[in-house]
Amino acid sequence: MSLQMITISNNIALIQPGFSLMNFDGQIFFFGQKGWPKRSCPTGVFHFDIKHNHLKLKPAIFSKDSCYLPPLRYPAICTFKGSLESEKQYIIHGGKTPNNELSDKIYFMSVVCKNNKKVTFRCTEKDLVGDVPEARYGHSIDVVYSRGKSMGVLFGGRSYMPSTQRTTEKWNSVTDCLPHIYLVDFEFGCATSYILPELQDGLSFHVSIAKNDTIYILGGHSLVNNIRPANLYRIKVDLPLGSPAVNCTVLPGGISVSSAILTQINSDEFIIVGGYQFDNQKRMVCNIISLEDSKIEIREMETPDWTSDIKHSKIWFGSNMGNGTVFLGIPGDNKQAVSDAFYFYMLRCSEDDVNEDQKTFTNSQTSTEDPGDSTPFEDSEEFCFSAEANSFDGDDEFDTYNEDDEEDESVTGYWITCCPTCDVDINTWVPFYSTELNKPAMIYCSHGDGHWVHAQCMDLAERTLIHLSKGSSKYYCNEHVEIARALQTPKRALPLQKPPMKSLRKKGSGKVLTPAKKSFLRRLFD
Repeated sequence: MSLQMITISNNIALIQPGFSLMNFDGQIFFFGQKGWPKRSCPTGVFHFDIKHNHLKLKPAIFSKDSCYLPPLRYPAICTFKGSLESEKQYIIHGGKTPNNELSDKIYFMSVVCKNNKKVTFRCTEKDLVGDVPEARYGHSIDVVYSRGKSMGVLFGGRSYMPSTQRTTEKWNSVTDCLPHIYLVDFEFGCATSYILPELQDGLSFHVSIAKNDTIYILGGHSLVNNIRPANLYRIKVDLPLGSPAVNCTVLPGGISVSSAILTQINSDEFIIVGGYQFDNQKRMVCNIISLEDSKIEIREMETPDWTSDIKHSKIWFGSNMGNGTVFLGIPGDNKQAVSDAFYFYMLRCSEDDVNEDQKTFTNSQTSTEDPGDSTPFEDSEEFCFSAEANSFDGDDEFDTYNEDDEEDESVTGYWITCCPTCDVDINTWVPFYSTELNKPAMIYCSHGDGHWVHAQCMDLAERTLIHLSKGSSKYYCNEHVEIARALQTPKRALPLQKPPMKSLRKKGSGKVLTPAKKSFLRRLFD
């Protein structure tokens, strides 16, 4: 095992606990930034380019027929190949949006074009019917293959308390999802839940490994009991012509761990890195998992030469890069100027290549959520990756992301109280205008130093909002519009042009007009 420190350019703030990495033919892509995407990279997906132990994040491109993919943190991810001829896809389910909302959607992400190492992605959303799994995070999704067919298997995770039990004080309180096994038909979008007597308590942040028709579930954390049971389950799925059959077997030899990272070193061996033994204790030892036929063996292996910073940090997070390589992060020194910075490392567990056509896929929750967001140490995901990365070299053909010119959302955030009557709340907001997707529409008030207000709070019609967004005219909010009108300088009125008074004496006449006729002529010209 070798551990190298990774330096990162000024986009380091994008890498926060909860991200995931995807490997497409040896190229690594970053997904799940903290906060909503900005102008420099509206897709929120970046090429994870590491050269000479230096990382650059370069914006990725999506095709025009792609759906919108929000920056989900802590989703369940796995790879999927419908057939030997089809391209590898990533399946993304659940996770947290930057608004702290949980997603119940499922996305398919694939490569549609690759020229000179520039990759164009397509993302499609699949609607599920039947026993649709509730929105969640900290769960796992895997693909099993049986009798020439494939099926997705979803298990575990956490979700918000039912709406009838949520209060203002406990609005973001989470609970374990029911320990149901969900089978998802990716072709037709049908989901079916199964209740197995061996699975009694909900689990999250567990490790799962899928091979052929079998899934192994290892470790995890139970919120209701606040324990990390050393359980090891084997889920076997049979896909005959009729209804699927799902069986669960409890195996001995499990380990107590949550939020661990799983990486694959060859077709039958995997390594568990990181995680937690207790709420305030990291798990510093590593384990190697061997699969052979229907047997699984877990044993300890040589511990990496951890640095003192890693040993003394209270939390750590990361993700699987593939090919036995793990990307790790720890909080930076609180004494430095940027207190929320992180230190990053790359741990190489093996230099061996992994067969790209193998049907073994790993799933490991890999990150710890920010201590302020929810329960410390436990909000991390197990992601699903095919271990096939063998190169991190490439040309600098992507534009490097630079966020220096972005607006500070702490000042111009979307969830501010824009006026005394503002009722836009991050937990209850729903789109009002057709142009809104995941953030409320805002408009700039030019009063004084200027400030942002919600268009909905200003009772703006959609036509007016679109007109103002296209033009350059100044806008004043309801609170300042009267002040602006009072300060306006009245327009200068042009004097009326009166025809010059001509001589009141008739031409060719020596007679003088009478006073009555003079008055009549004045009224006529006036």
